[in-house]
Parts: sequence; structure tokens; C-alpha cells
Amino acid sequence: MKCIIDNDVVLARQLEGPLSAHIAGFARWAREEGYAVLPRHRKVRLAACFSRWLGQKAISLRRVCSEHPARFLRSRARQVKIQQADAATLRQLLGFLRHQGVVPAEKIPPPRLTPAEQAVHEFERYLRKERMLAERSVDSYVPFVRKFLADRFGDGSVRLSRLCAGDVVRFVRRQAPRLHLKRAKLLTTALRSFLHYAHFRGEITSDLAAAVPIVANWSRPSIPRAISADAVRRLLASVNRRTATGRRDYAILLLLARLGLRAGEVVRLKLEDIDWNAGSITVHGKGGRRSVLPLPPDVGSAIAAYLRHGRPRSSSRCVFLRTLAPFRGFLGSWSIAMLVRRNLARAGIQAPTQGAHQFRHALATEMLQHGASLAEIGDVLRHHGLETTKIYTAVDLDSLRALALPWSGGVR
Repeated sequence: MKCIIDNDVVLARQLEGPLSAHIAGFARWAREEGYAVLPRHRKVRLAACFSRWLGQKAISLRRVCSEHPARFLRSRARQVKIQQADAATLRQLLGFLRHQGVVPAEKIPPPRLTPAEQAVHEFERYLRKERMLAERSVDSYVPFVRKFLADRFGDGSVRLSRLCAGDVVRFVRRQAPRLHLKRAKLLTTALRSFLHYAHFRGEITSDLAAAVPIVANWSRPSIPRAISADAVRRLLASVNRRTATGRRDYAILLLLARLGLRAGEVVRLKLEDIDWNAGSITVHGKGGRRSVLPLPPDVGSAIAAYLRHGRPRSSSRCVFLRTLAPFRGFLGSWSIAMLVRRNLARAGIQAPTQGAHQFRHALATEMLQHGASLAEIGDVLRHHGLETTKIYTAVDLDSLRALALPWSGGVR
């Protein structure tokens, strides 16, 4: 006898097992998340099979835990081919049941940390909560500090009061030669941050940050690699704005090109960050800093077109969503980089890089060429200090050589 669930999902047999009363709710959840009929049917059918298996094993609803899906799939693999998405579907099912309160949340004991790992954990929490550093910065600092403490204290007790300048210098001298210049500089920055933190907490009496060696850089600063203005125009013109994906990509590319937003800032944009009446947009930048920028008419029109005719229905407050269910915001900055790379490849444009930051460089370069001051460029790009903006004053000697006039006196 067939079983109709949520109007458009029909199963070949009646529901059985402890999850029977919740399968319809799971089907509604899948529909609200934007899954099409076929994948939704697969999810519901798998949930029904899982419920039947639980009943056969006499596993009650309150005893269901995260180990049961794996056991079920191993058993199921003897009869049918396991699909790639099956494990993810069962994780979604357990998450749904826990959210409904019918399956208890598992109490996972925290891992046992060594004293060094505990110290790193506290430093990481300080960076996130007190300093409000971006995730990328925290993820860059922590491994260096972990290595430093493990190198000095091993698995034993961490007594920062025993640190001395020699420990710091020796560590940097051993590690820096193995690293690329930028990584070596990041190593010293991370160590200084940690030692400032330890001094602030009173765990070391003198500020050992001053003992961190400076990594020499004798080369001139690299010139920011910016996409050309013509390439930006061709890229924007190539986007197919008749599709939902095209409307989304066009709006994102405009934000990168017109406002110089970082990829992470695009990801973090929320619906409430756009003030349509005031014609402004609030950008959540590095270190938790917020900036209110004017919203250019063409950018506003592109975002509005996406919101009206491209953005799928979702409970997410993110402005830009994935095009595949579940409809949620992008997972990280790399998603925007992939979007840029895909659009550049489709348009056949050979850009200096494949990432999103080249648009930011292009905006700064164009402003500089039109006579904008470094302070004005820094304000638009929301730089923390003028030193960051000065990189755009670097002279591209190779480009200048192509423009140089021949020497009138001939070759000597």
C-alpha cells in the first residue's frame, strides 16, 4: 500500500519504525530548504528505510545516536548501492530530529588538551572575543603559537614566566629560513601578538615581543596585480543576467569592482545591511570594523534585481545565497574566489590572478590615476592605516620601459 507524504512524495510502502511520525516533518523541511522533488523523494525514502531498520533493531527514538546511521549504511550496502549523498542526508535527518527535540543531543566529551594546547586555546579565544580578529587572521596566528609552545614546553607544564628572549630568538632563527618570506613575517607577527597577550595577562614580567627578530626584506614591495578596467567592463558585459545565477554573480562582481569589497565582506553581507532609503550599505570588515558606504545606483539596481528575481526563498539573512539546495549563504571567501574564477574563464579573460582581490587593486589603481590622494583611497578601501595604502605608489618599471622614448643620441 502506497504512502503519500507531503503531497508530492509517494513511498511504495507504509512507514515503519520509531521515526514514522516525523518523516512528514522531515519532508517539509527538505521542501522549505529548496530541494527539488526528486532529491527530496530520495531523502524521504532513505529516512523511511532508516526508520524501518531502527525498528528491526529495536532501537527506540530516545536511543538514536550518531553511530546508528553508519551502521545502517553498512547494512544497506549489502543490498543496494550506497549513494554519495546518503550519509549527508542521514546527518540532516538527525539534525532535524534534534532540533525538534525528539532525539537527544549527544554529549561529546571535550578532548583532553595538553597544557600547551590549553594555552593556545585561551589565546585563540582572546583573539576572537577580545581582539575580534577575522577568522583568517586567527587561523594564521594559532599554528605558529602552537608550534612555539610545543617546541619550548613539549607536553609538560606551560610556565610562561620561564620564557626568555633567547627562547624567542632561537625559535625564529630555526623556523624562518624554512618559510617563504610572507610566512616568515606572519610567524613573527603571531609571536609578537602572543607575547603581548602574555605580558598583558601578567604571565611574563617583561614584554618579550621586542625580542622577536625582524625578518629582513631587501626587495622592493611587489606591485598589486590589478585587473584592467577594460577587462572589468568585458567581464560584466559577459554575465547572463537573464538567469538567477547570472543576476547574483553580476551583483557580486559589481560590489567587488565598484566598492572594492573583500570576498569575506561580500559573504558577510546581510539583508539588513542595505539601507534602501538612505542609499547606503554597511560593510563588516576586518577586526569586526563596520563601515557605511554609499550604494552606487548601478550596484543597488543589480542587488535589487537579484533579490526580486533571482534569490531563492530562504530563512537565511545573507544577501547572496547558493544556487543549490539547501539555500544558504556562501561558506567562505573561497566561494567568491571560485565565482570570480568561473566567470573569468567563461568570458575568456586572462586576468593577472584568479581571485577577488584584483578588483580591489584595480579600484585603488584607477583612483590613483585619476588624482585621488592616498588618504581618499584608504578611506574607500577601509584600510586601517596609511602604510597599507602606500603599496599602490610602487612604480611598475616594466610598464614604464615600454613607454620610454628612444635615446636621441643613439647607443653608446
